[in-house]
Amino acid sequence: MLIFWDQRLVFLATPKAGSSAVEVALDSLAAVSVTRPEPLKHMSARDFATHLAPYITSQAGEPFTTVALMREPIDWLRSWYRFVQRDDFENPDHPLNGLSFEMFVQDFISTTPPKHARILRQHEFLTDATGTPVVDRIFRYEAMDDFVHFLEDMLDCAITLPRVNVPPAVETSLSRETEERLREAMSDDFALYQSLN
Repeated sequence: MLIFWDQRLVFLATPKAGSSAVEVALDSLAAVSVTRPEPLKHMSARDFATHLAPYITSQAGEPFTTVALMREPIDWLRSWYRFVQRDDFENPDHPLNGLSFEMFVQDFISTTPPKHARILRQHEFLTDATGTPVVDRIFRYEAMDDFVHFLEDMLDCAITLPRVNVPPAVETSLSRETEERLREAMSDDFALYQSLN
């Protein structure tokens, strides 16, 4: 999470949607840069709106504009799969050792997902309890140029995002049946993603 005090702008770091690159590029420009611990770095929009926004608004005397990125939902889950298995995958005790993406997705959409598949969905990160977005501007990760242009206008500087925190390439194919089940399970994510312009 990055807070740009003078510009009254807050970047909320949606996990696995390019937040590390944004933080590396803009850390020195932010009045507040929260890169650890993870629960604060990736504070959800709901938690920000409930806990931090009222405080900084009262201190600044005016509200802050919130901005975040959202990744295409299946690509986002593929990124999570690669991320979770990036460390010690050769270790026989690694939770994903031998687990295909197909099996990972089945774990993710199960009614009682195992620990490695308990992941806060982007829809949950970006909306309130009623499913209404609580971020002022959500940009598609796949339209990064639009997001960068927005930041350049807000911060009045040229911005180049580095490639950081890139997980290894692995096989992430899905059967048609599992993909259909995943799309149904993540229907709220797909609806939110499709609503972004």
